[in-house]
Amino acid sequence: MRGPHNIIRLVRTLATLERSGAIGVVLEAMDAPPRLRLAARVLGWPFKWLGLKGDPALPPATRALTALGPAYIKFGQILSTRPDIVGDELALQLKYLQDKLPPFPVEVAKRMVAEELALPVDQMFSEFSEPVAAASIAQVHRARLVDTGQEVAVKVLRPGIERAFRKDIDAFYFAARVIETLSPASRRLHPMEVIRHFEGVVMGELDLRLESAAAAEFSANTEKDEGFQVPAPIWHLSSRQVMTMGWAEGVSMADNLAIDAAGHDRTLLGARVLQLFLQHALRDGYFHADMHQGNLKVAASGNIIAYDFGIMGRLDEYTRRVYAEILFGFIRKDYRRVAEVHFEAGYVPADRDIDEFARALRVVGEPIFGMDASRISMARLLSYLFEVTEKFGMETRTELILLQRTMVVVEGVARGLDPHINIWQVARPIVESYIAQNVGPRALLRDLGKTMRVLARFGPKLPGMVESRLIQQTEPAPAPRPVLHPVIWMGLGGGFVALGVALGSLL
Repeated sequence: MRGPHNIIRLVRTLATLERSGAIGVVLEAMDAPPRLRLAARVLGWPFKWLGLKGDPALPPATRALTALGPAYIKFGQILSTRPDIVGDELALQLKYLQDKLPPFPVEVAKRMVAEELALPVDQMFSEFSEPVAAASIAQVHRARLVDTGQEVAVKVLRPGIERAFRKDIDAFYFAARVIETLSPASRRLHPMEVIRHFEGVVMGELDLRLESAAAAEFSANTEKDEGFQVPAPIWHLSSRQVMTMGWAEGVSMADNLAIDAAGHDRTLLGARVLQLFLQHALRDGYFHADMHQGNLKVAASGNIIAYDFGIMGRLDEYTRRVYAEILFGFIRKDYRRVAEVHFEAGYVPADRDIDEFARALRVVGEPIFGMDASRISMARLLSYLFEVTEKFGMETRTELILLQRTMVVVEGVARGLDPHINIWQVARPIVESYIAQNVGPRALLRDLGKTMRVLARFGPKLPGMVESRLIQQTEPAPAPRPVLHPVIWMGLGGGFVALGVALGSLL
């Protein structure tokens, strides 16, 4: 499908933004340079008639993104969590994309459930409501089990959603190829690999059996986490296009007025949502990678309830340790050590100046200390970080794009609850706890123990393996090319996390 028709798709994207009036709104909200605004209007205006009309009742940006399809809606969901980048007004408009999209008829949902589970709906559920939430990929119905009377949530994929996503992804591949061709400097960001990674994530999200498995694993990892709960999946009523799980009542994390009316402390909730994410990423290496407000609720008890486990992220143990050491270095303002860790891990090419890199890190980190979030310009920090990435030859690590994007979203959620949150102070206890347990003498002894067990198991074979390897190696292997990625910065809050979404989403 990756053919010339994708040119039409991309032209229609620009035309839709122009026709809906969104192009001016978005560029103005993001404080785009005058040249970019002029170029967008000049290129979009002649093709305005090709643009999709969308729902005239919606605000311009929301109207354009919903008309363009699910992949664009995903991008809008990310921006909705970043009022510091797109402005309060546009962010509020885009929150519509989280769980208030037009639903498909309940009769269609019932038919899909019956076909997927091979049973009439009334034999499984004594009650089956109209849609209670509708997002870009699926919608949710409230139901009650016939046999136990338990209230459950039934998630059903949108009809034809896989085909719709594939059309968008095909156009993204074409755009990435054009970018690589016209701008050789962009190749360090690996736009094709970014889209390939996005395709894998999305295709996995379209199989609800995988989401059920993710929910079960995440629930097991977090069952002892105070102030956090995950509804358990019901396996015998779940399949590729249908997922059934326990119902959990709560107030939407996006509704501050309702949270206040329920008597919850938003400052506490903002800190908790960020700390929980860091804890899951560092402690477990397995985290919820789509933590926008539409997937989070606050229970009457004050617990944070997480939903929608279609996108989950993993970090290997080595990356977690490097990530934690860099975070810890920034918390202590030890920029030299932060720079050293980057070089030791191979994230910065060895021919770069470590002192110069440390100075660049200081420029990013220092403005954040001692300031509340409302006084930090994310747009300016993002602009500076682009300069840093270019200067030090940073390359995108596609396997960690989810962490980049999720840190952007989580920080946005925390800010929505508490605009004055200090990311450094909130992150410190989680990072220090991880460092104490996993970096240092205790961790070294534990690693040595693991190494000895492996050697003991393969000990009898080691001499032969070494001899065989020496015989085969007739010439030295080329040294692996060191790669640098911006993702390690994502836990720093503010501008650090903003870079991740720019690299992960704009390409």
